[in-house]
Amino acid sequence: MPTTKVLITVKTYPTISGKYEELVCTAGFTEDGKWIRIYPIPFRKIAYDQQYKKYEWIELNLVKNKSDFRPESYRPYSFDSEIVRGSFVDTKNYWSKRKEIVLTKVYNNMNTLIGEAKDKNVCTSLAVFRPSEIIEFNATEVEREWDRKKIEKIKSAREQGNMFEFPEDPFDVVDKLPYKFTYTFKDVEGKVSKMMIEDWEIGALYWNLIKKHKGDEAKAIADVKKKYFNDFAITKDLYLFLGTSQIHHYVSRNPFMIIGTFHPKKDMQLKLL
Repeated sequence: MPTTKVLITVKTYPTISGKYEELVCTAGFTEDGKWIRIYPIPFRKIAYDQQYKKYEWIELNLVKNKSDFRPESYRPYSFDSEIVRGSFVDTKNYWSKRKEIVLTKVYNNMNTLIGEAKDKNVCTSLAVFRPSEIIEFNATEVEREWDRKKIEKIKSAREQGNMFEFPEDPFDVVDKLPYKFTYTFKDVEGKVSKMMIEDWEIGALYWNLIKKHKGDEAKAIADVKKKYFNDFAITKDLYLFLGTSQIHHYVSRNPFMIIGTFHPKKDMQLKLL
């Protein structure tokens, strides 16, 4: 079957699924500039040479995910589908090559975007959004452990057969983030929204800072804020990658969450024109 080329721009922090174990939702753009979501992918179980990174083109066999009504949602043809890694899109010249692909359609009005999401003839579930102003960045403490029932369900399934598939692969999941990170921002009409950030990078940044500060969570949180507020929101040209969850798409007042950031340096020459 034909393969699909995707420029990966989104990798969310892993979640635990009783059916698929540990999963990462990935998304990006096809060669014709359309959003595509790839789920499920057990990212940490992918062979090392196939563990793609953000802004890398990959090629794999994809089929429409029939269990997901959102039009952008696809899944690998099979869990052992080969992922071929391609070229990396660099950040030269103020991220110009990335901008050509990513910024072809940018929203700045939340009511417009939510309206498209709720319209079953459109059902937009992935978008690039440019906030008019980032008001604040917050970190709120949450549960520190994964749902025990899901963990036990996964363990039971592995004991009943999955261990034969991965005989040397001990049961292990990524650490759960003990904090929820959020941006509060305004859109072009002044509408204020507060959204959770589910990006892989913010989770990795937090754990790296915990190591750096020898377990001091307050210092780690302060440095995460420096990155996402003082740097991204003030000194960079910040865009947000927004996505919906399937379960909340039609029922939540605002079904979107932040699944990534796009933060090129501000082009001072353009600002002077």
